[in-house]
Amino acid sequence: MLNCFTTQHSKKVIPIVILTLEEFSSWLSKQNMFTKNWIRSVGFKAEAGITCLLPDLSGKLTQVLCGVSDIKNFWSVGNLSVTLPEGHYIFTSDLKNFVYTDFAMAWGLGAYQFSRYKKSSKKIAQLVLPKNFQPDLINNIVESIYYVRDLINTPTDDMGPSELAIAAKQLGKRYQAKFKEIAGNDLLKQNFHCIHTVGRASDDAPRLLDLRWGNKQHPKITLVGKGVCFDTGGLDLKPSSAMLLMKKDMAGAAHVLGLARMIMEAKLPINLRVLIPAVENAVAGNAYRPGDVIKSRKGLTVEIGNTDAEGRLVLADALTEAVSDQPDLLIDMSTLTGAARIAVGTDISAMFSNDDGLANHLVNCGIKESDPIWRLPLFDGYRDMLNSSVADINNCSPDAYAGAITAALFLKEFVPDEIPWAHFDIMAWNLRSRPGRPQGGEAMGLRALFNYLLERYPR
Repeated sequence: MLNCFTTQHSKKVIPIVILTLEEFSSWLSKQNMFTKNWIRSVGFKAEAGITCLLPDLSGKLTQVLCGVSDIKNFWSVGNLSVTLPEGHYIFTSDLKNFVYTDFAMAWGLGAYQFSRYKKSSKKIAQLVLPKNFQPDLINNIVESIYYVRDLINTPTDDMGPSELAIAAKQLGKRYQAKFKEIAGNDLLKQNFHCIHTVGRASDDAPRLLDLRWGNKQHPKITLVGKGVCFDTGGLDLKPSSAMLLMKKDMAGAAHVLGLARMIMEAKLPINLRVLIPAVENAVAGNAYRPGDVIKSRKGLTVEIGNTDAEGRLVLADALTEAVSDQPDLLIDMSTLTGAARIAVGTDISAMFSNDDGLANHLVNCGIKESDPIWRLPLFDGYRDMLNSSVADINNCSPDAYAGAITAALFLKEFVPDEIPWAHFDIMAWNLRSRPGRPQGGEAMGLRALFNYLLERYPR
C-alpha cells in the first residue's frame, strides 16, 4: 500500500467534508455557533479547491472542509495529501453520486514525488481507504501511474534502451510474465530492419522487448508502445529547445508497461502481449539519412523523408509483429507528433481507430474517468501525401498539414482492417503543476483504457 493510503488506523481520523457552493449555506446552517463563527472569520465560502481547517475548542484539528465546483471535480482534492498536516483523514459528503474512489485517486496522484535525484521534504498525509471502497483497485491505479511517471521522468542516461529493457523484465518477473528481447544485429537477422535502422547510431543497442502474460485461452490483447528513449531528430536535427523534453519520447512504452501492470495486478482474464521497440535516435557516422530507403518487417519499402519521423518507423515493425498473432484487440501508444498537440492541446489524448464501436467506447470511458480522449479521423483522402516515387511509402508528408493524421495513416498500413485497433498520440507531460497532476511525466488515457478493459473483460 502506498504511503499516502492506509486501511489500518488506530489514530484519530479527521473527516474531510466535500462541499459545493450550492449546498454550503444549507450545511453551515446545521453547524454549532463556534463552527459558524470560525468559518465566517476565515472567510471560507466553499469555492472550488479552497479548504478550511476547523479546530476544536482545544485548538486541535477536528475537521477539514473542501470546496468543489461539482461532484465530478475530484481534482480539487489533488493537493491535500501534501498540504494537510500529517495524520489520518477520510472523505465524507452528503452530495449525490459522490464517488469515494475518484477522490481517493486524486489524493493519491497528488502525493506523487519524483525523488530519485533530489529528496523531497514534503510530509504526506494518509487517506483511509474503507474496505467497501475497493482499496486494492485504487492502489493499483495510483501505483501504476506512479510507475509510468517515474519511467518518463527518468533521464535517458538512466533510462536508455537497455535500462528500459531491464524495467520491462523486472515488471514481468514480478507478475510471472515471460520476457524476451531481440537486440542489436539480431534485429536484422530476424527482419526488424526499421527498429535497427533508427537505433543503430546509438552506443546503446536498439532492441525489441516482448512480454507475455496470462491464460492462452483468454482473449488476446496486444499493447505496443513507442520506446524512443531519446530523440535528437537524427540528421534532421532538432533545435536544442525541442530536445529538452525528449527523454519523454519513450512515454508510449511507459504507458503500455503501466497498463500491463494494471492488468496483471488486477488479474484480468486477458492473454496479454506487450511489444516495445526501444531505441535512441542518435547522431553518428552510421545514422540513417534523409532519402534512404529501408525495408520494413511487413515487406513495404519506406523512403526516409525526415529522420525525425522515427517513431512511426519503429512502431511499424512492432505492429507487424503484433498482428502476426491475430489479437482480438490492438492498442498502440506513443508521443508521435507535435501536430496532435496543436490539434487537441496537451491535456487530451488524440486517438485514431479503425473500429467505430471501439472508438466510441473508449471516448465514453474517457468521459467517465475524466481522462479525456478525442477521436481524430483516419482520413484516407490524405494517404497520397505519403506517396513516394522510389519506395512503397514515405515516412512523412512534405506538407505541414494534418501531421497527426498522416502519421496515423502510415501506421494503418501495417494493421489489417479486420483487427480492432486504436492508436493513441499523447503528450505524456504536464507543463505545469495542478492538483493531482504535478509538473513532469504524466499518464494519459490510461485510466480510460483500464476502465474499458474492466468493463469488457470483468474479473
